[in-house]
Amino acid sequence: MSMARVSIQTEDFDVAAEIAALRAGDGGVGAVCSFIGTVRDRSDGSAVTAMELEHYPGMTEKAIEHMIDEALRRFDIRGVRVIHRVGPLKVEDQIVLVAVTSAHRGESFQACEFLMDYLKTQAPFWKKESTPEGERWVDARVADDAALRRWGIDSANS
Repeated sequence: MSMARVSIQTEDFDVAAEIAALRAGDGGVGAVCSFIGTVRDRSDGSAVTAMELEHYPGMTEKAIEHMIDEALRRFDIRGVRVIHRVGPLKVEDQIVLVAVTSAHRGESFQACEFLMDYLKTQAPFWKKESTPEGERWVDARVADDAALRRWGIDSANS
C-alpha cells in the first residue's frame, strides 16, 4: 500500500514517523530533506497569540498534488510527502511538513525548497492571525512571490 502524497488535517504529525514511512522499502533513497513550519509568536513586527488556517477541501489537495507533479518533473526525486494542518493552532504548533527523498542530497534540497515556495504562494489556504489588537487575515507577501519567480513561475498574488 502506498502512502498518500498529500494530507490536509487538523491533528498534529510525527515528523520521524512520516519520514520513516516515506523511506520505507526504497533502497534507492540516499537523501531526505524536510521542512517543518511552525506558528511563530510574531508576524510583521506584531505579537501573535494564535492562528487559524482554512482551506477549500478537494481544491487544496488537487493544487498540492499538481505542485508535487511539477517537482517530480523538475527534479530527480523518489518520493514526496506534504502535510498541512488547518483549524486553530497555537504558537509553536507545527503547521506544515514537506519531506522529499532522492538518491542524492542536491535534488532533495532543491525540490523541498521549490515545494515550500510553491505552497506559500499557490496553495489555497487562508491564514488568520490572532493578535493583542484583534484578528487579521494574512495577505501574500512580496518576498514569497519573489521566491517563486526564482523557479520561473509568476505568482497571481503580485
